[in-house]
Amino acid sequence: MNPDKQHTLKGSATVKGVGLHTGEPVTLTLRPAPIGHGYKFQRTDIEGEPIIAADADLVVSTERGTTLGKGDVRVNTTEHVLAALYALGVDNCLLQLSGPEVPIMDGSALPFVLAIESVGLEEQNAARDWYVLKEPIWFETKEKGTEMLGVPTPAGELRLTVMVDYNSPVLGTQHASMYRAEEFKDEIAPCRTFVFLRELEQLAKAGLIKGGDLNNAIVLEDREGTTKDQLKDLAKTLGRPYEEVEIRRNGVLNTTDLKFFNEPARHKLLDIVGDLALVGRPIKGHILAARPGHFGNTSFAKRIKEMMREERKAAGFYYDVTKEPLYDVNAISRMLPHRYPFLLIDKIMEITGDTIVGVKNVTMNEPQFTGHFPGNPVMPGVLQLEAMAQVGGIFALSKVEDPENYTTYFLKIDGVRFKRKVVPGDTLVFRLELLTPIRRGIVHMKGVAYVGGQPAVEAEMMAQIARDKAPTEVARKANVEA
Repeated sequence: MNPDKQHTLKGSATVKGVGLHTGEPVTLTLRPAPIGHGYKFQRTDIEGEPIIAADADLVVSTERGTTLGKGDVRVNTTEHVLAALYALGVDNCLLQLSGPEVPIMDGSALPFVLAIESVGLEEQNAARDWYVLKEPIWFETKEKGTEMLGVPTPAGELRLTVMVDYNSPVLGTQHASMYRAEEFKDEIAPCRTFVFLRELEQLAKAGLIKGGDLNNAIVLEDREGTTKDQLKDLAKTLGRPYEEVEIRRNGVLNTTDLKFFNEPARHKLLDIVGDLALVGRPIKGHILAARPGHFGNTSFAKRIKEMMREERKAAGFYYDVTKEPLYDVNAISRMLPHRYPFLLIDKIMEITGDTIVGVKNVTMNEPQFTGHFPGNPVMPGVLQLEAMAQVGGIFALSKVEDPENYTTYFLKIDGVRFKRKVVPGDTLVFRLELLTPIRRGIVHMKGVAYVGGQPAVEAEMMAQIARDKAPTEVARKANVEA
């Protein structure tokens, strides 16, 4: 497995279970996805089958798990399956859900790891978009006592160190670490979520964990005087037929055995991996966390995303256009219907989760310079925007299996700003970012074109891709030969 290449699944993998909160049966199917897709959840039980990207900016709740939402659509308890995908090196996956929750399974990430391994990974012809921490990044919340620090690491990989301290005589202070992704399957993935008995009683009585089970969580009790009758009532409330439920000396209910002495700390590390997947890019750096939780994890992920934006804005955008492109002009011609003199893109360099980079070499022998302007050749702004739109069109068409049978149509353009003139000899590097998930063929992107790393033009664009009528075999061959 090449760690610098994107990967998806070789086939579809399905897991079935119940939702932690609803207790209803739910099916999760992990499906292969194209280059640059990232992680996206799809609610197949809702009309239109809406899609929600696994994005820290879409977190709407961190109560008893990480919940993503867009409009009225929600996906609950996303962290365990995302941790499995992230740690195993899957970059692109469509996660189809038949309900509002990812199944809780045994409270760990191991069932998802095994499902992914059952189909294997497929390398894709695109570079992995690493984000390398270049300087320390800090986040804390005094109210919850959470502290998180990210620092550069010479190892060039993601490292995690976690400390938990709940001021409890049972749990005490625990530490856990993961220095290589290869450790995840055996050392981290099997570790289950944990809950104190007092919390479990409150949640069960409130009907908030209908899918809760004494087998899918480690239950801890640090209070004195808990009676057997209270434990039996709890088992009854959760629908468990235990005649006797007891508390061991270490404060763990006898319904399960700890897999590691520090299993709670290891599970907190698991949660961090899943929540950091919401950054949208794999990270190289060392993350140190004290008393972490989903609120702190996702807030830290948002802080990393903000740092990424700040770095991009401060440094301009320099790209090595001499690298081997993802699509050359011949591949572009098989996707776009444009031809000379209106095919304005020479190369597509990369497509990541929600971005695309394209290149236009501006030359004096292009027809517009005959009259725009004699003795002072300047590339018309409208053609700069058309070139940007063609890059966006490639992004949208890369999401369908037969792009040659689709056409893109402009719907609107906003926020156009021209920063400098573009002249023959310049190389325009377009970087476009998806602003909202693609739905019903509608593509909404923000684009900036750079010359020498500095912005030349920027705009927000909206377009629609529409399927053409099925072409005849003759027309299909003509299109390919062109």
